[in-house]
Amino acid sequence: MLTPPARSRPQPGHLYDVAVVGAGLAGCELAYRLACGTAGQSGLDVLLVSQALDHLGNLYAPTVTGADFLAGSLFAEVAEQLAPVTESWPFHRALKARLEDTTGIHLLQSCVTAIDEGEDAGVVTLSTWEGPPLRARRAVLAVGAFLKARLLTAESMEDAGRLSEVAYDFLAEDLAARGLWLQPTERRAEGAEPEYEVRFLSVPAAELDGFLLRRLGAVYALGQMTLRPDGEPHSYSSVLQDAATLADELLKMQAP
Repeated sequence: MLTPPARSRPQPGHLYDVAVVGAGLAGCELAYRLACGTAGQSGLDVLLVSQALDHLGNLYAPTVTGADFLAGSLFAEVAEQLAPVTESWPFHRALKARLEDTTGIHLLQSCVTAIDEGEDAGVVTLSTWEGPPLRARRAVLAVGAFLKARLLTAESMEDAGRLSEVAYDFLAEDLAARGLWLQPTERRAEGAEPEYEVRFLSVPAAELDGFLLRRLGAVYALGQMTLRPDGEPHSYSSVLQDAATLADELLKMQAP
């Protein structure tokens, strides 16, 4: 990858090239690839929004032992750098440091509640709990298993996609209000302590044109929040491959 461009200094109303909502597996990989660019395309000015910066790159499993990270991905590079250490917390810390050190990525702790393409042509406006709107030419939703998520353990249920990580209820309601059909989905976090199940909403393949949301002109969906056309479950490798594919697509679209 090329050296990314110098970091801009956003002011209120700054227009990013791409805003990525969600900083798990899909969002972190996509933001990193977009900011770094490729041999044929220079990097972009990327906003990466997470509800908690301490959760950047969090994985469901307690270790990365046996993780099928895509070769050449940021996640594979960090895992190789840390070997033989495989625990999830050292992995998370190292991944977060790489993202913080990547020129071209702007990290923001915030909760996106709604999206709007209506006011300015070629601009996606993201509303947040905190108030200030965020603006980008394109937006990618990569919120994983967090769209109106409910986490169930043997003893309780909470509005969360992972333990102590809150759900995107308002964003799910906004997408549904725009006519998107969101399909109930569930997954079990094996190996977690305590073990838990998450029930959440996903975007089915019928609502997507590739990664683009059919009902919106410049908003994409990526990763665990989407359902694969073949009906197979997502894996680390498949999500990272999708992030690489979408990054190439967006870089080409942004090229002069």
